[in-house]
Amino acid sequence: MKIKTPAVRAVLIATVLAMGANFADAQRHDRDHERGGPPPRGWVIDHRYHHDHYYPPVGFYAGVLPVAALTIAFGAEHYWYHGGIWYRPYGGGYRVVVPPFGAVIPVLPSDYVTLTMGGVPYYYANGVYYSVYSNGPGYVVVQPPAGIDGAQVAVAAPVVAPVAPPPPAAKPDPIIYPRNGQSAAQTEADRQECNRWATTQPSAMNSASVFSRAVEACMDGRGYTMK
Repeated sequence: MKIKTPAVRAVLIATVLAMGANFADAQRHDRDHERGGPPPRGWVIDHRYHHDHYYPPVGFYAGVLPVAALTIAFGAEHYWYHGGIWYRPYGGGYRVVVPPFGAVIPVLPSDYVTLTMGGVPYYYANGVYYSVYSNGPGYVVVQPPAGIDGAQVAVAAPVVAPVAPPPPAAKPDPIIYPRNGQSAAQTEADRQECNRWATTQPSAMNSASVFSRAVEACMDGRGYTMK
């Protein structure tokens, strides 16, 4: 459907730009915060167990996902996970959600608190508790056990999960170069479309590498270079 009204077209372009800018701003501020800078706009601090780390609140809307986000399958549903933050598709973008009990992640977030109860370790970050997954490598989302508020905050290194190939190091967000002189609004719109298309490709929902390669292939086909 063609948009014939200039005013409507301008509103849509402004909306796309705002979605991309807001999420990019949050990512940039999060990196600044890791270096001791100000917290991301709209994010809240998690003080529990002196975790003292900032996260977007449940319901926070992001126009695009972090490039290194992992797809986590749970039954017939799919979630995206990055840095202790869980996402689900919502309104053309993604919304921060609470993960389901039983969902398994390959690696803990970089910032977490180790708790021990009766000699059993639990790992906490962003309101979510994890334990070592007993049926394979990784960590599983669990319900907080009774009495966890009185658990001892461990000083020692956490128990290592069953041996598994280490995940690839997270790559910085790629630089997108519009070879055909596309505008910033068009670039962001194409990136969102490519993110959605990438999720339909075989294995992309279970592999961040496949997802990223699918996005890059899609963007290349639309006249962009990503490095």
